[in-house]
Amino acid sequence: MLVLYVLSIFLLIGCSEVVFNPQEVPAGSQSNYNMKLSMDTNGLFSADISIDILNVSNEKWDELKLYFIPNMFTSENSPQLNTPSEVRIESVQIDNKDSSYSLEKDTINIPLRTSVSPNESVTFQMKYHFTLPIEGYRFEKIDSDYHLAQWYPMVPTYQKGWNKQAYTSKGESYHTTFSNFNLTFDIPKEYTLVSTFDQEIFPSVSNNSLQIENVKEIFVAILKDPQVIRKKSDNVNIRVFGTGKSEELLDEVADTAVESFNYFQSIIGPYPHKQLDIILDGPGMEYAGIVTVTNEVRKAIIVHEIAHQWFYGIVSNDPYVDAWLDEGITALATSLFLMHGEKDLSYIDFSDKIEPLPSNLPLHEYLKSTQSNYIYGQSHSNLAKIFNQHGGKQTAEDFLSRYFTLYKYKEVDTDEFVRFMKYYLELKDDSLFEGWLELEKTNK
Repeated sequence: MLVLYVLSIFLLIGCSEVVFNPQEVPAGSQSNYNMKLSMDTNGLFSADISIDILNVSNEKWDELKLYFIPNMFTSENSPQLNTPSEVRIESVQIDNKDSSYSLEKDTINIPLRTSVSPNESVTFQMKYHFTLPIEGYRFEKIDSDYHLAQWYPMVPTYQKGWNKQAYTSKGESYHTTFSNFNLTFDIPKEYTLVSTFDQEIFPSVSNNSLQIENVKEIFVAILKDPQVIRKKSDNVNIRVFGTGKSEELLDEVADTAVESFNYFQSIIGPYPHKQLDIILDGPGMEYAGIVTVTNEVRKAIIVHEIAHQWFYGIVSNDPYVDAWLDEGITALATSLFLMHGEKDLSYIDFSDKIEPLPSNLPLHEYLKSTQSNYIYGQSHSNLAKIFNQHGGKQTAEDFLSRYFTLYKYKEVDTDEFVRFMKYYLELKDDSLFEGWLELEKTNK
């Protein structure tokens, strides 16, 4: 009888495991970045980047295609800027040998002398110098501070070719997979470095080496005499930085950050880093381990950017073709936090306010002025409607927890999300998704 009982339990467990098998979007490439960054007192940066890139696709590579977004802010590509960026590439090498390359807008193309087969690797190396533009976008100088977003050559995913889209300032046009980073930096003594890495101290030393694993990108801010408020949530340090801000404002932001951070950890899942930094300057934007918040500091914006640490930072999606996945789900998570004791989720009904378009179109298919209506508003509205029909807040929280657990450090697309949601909510058809998602491929 004992054998039959154990066998029955095994079969039950086995059945529960195979009921739903998550199917991630393959990254096609894996990268380890070794980076050296120095800054002089005039704001001139020098970078020496080495990237070991492993081919985990099923195809041979005859070229590399990388993002190089700093080039978008030069006078050639941003003539509207009064103070554009200056970029000068000193050398490009493949496996320690000089290589030819072309640079067009934000794309570096490198032909490979020898093809890279599946499970083989190649090392890309580049030395260059740059300055930051004033009134750039995320990659910019703000007063005496420097915000280095996407400042290094970035490896795209590879899916039947390099998954590299043309740069656009509406949304995020770059998409990378989880990688490991090592950064050695040297900056003037009057500055402090705040970044994705979670080993920095305040005020930072002028030179150091930092390491972090399993993040999609790194952001570096170099700040001059910032104010800082430090608080702790469990074993995670939460730091709020600002320049020219009142201590009351920084403290208020820190309290909101701790409260929402505690909620997301308890409801969704554990945060993987030792530190979370918030900078009160620049456009609202999420990066692994650090977020920036606009000068128009609002509670919902702070909470939204922090929620992205889970949805974007850990559960990945392509923000060019599936931007709604991280933005709509993050908007949902934000509204759950702000609900307090309510059972049903609140939302704005977009059905009669906008032209009927899906929320999962590529960025270039929306007008810049209206894309947020679809990517943020319509997607959040319809997710809220669905959960209100299936148990309200409690079901939504349970769903996000299960979704996070299944897909952490994986890439999800619209097809896979719909497949999982139909399974989780026991939906029999696609009717709840029709009209706001493009569903041709979801009937697997």
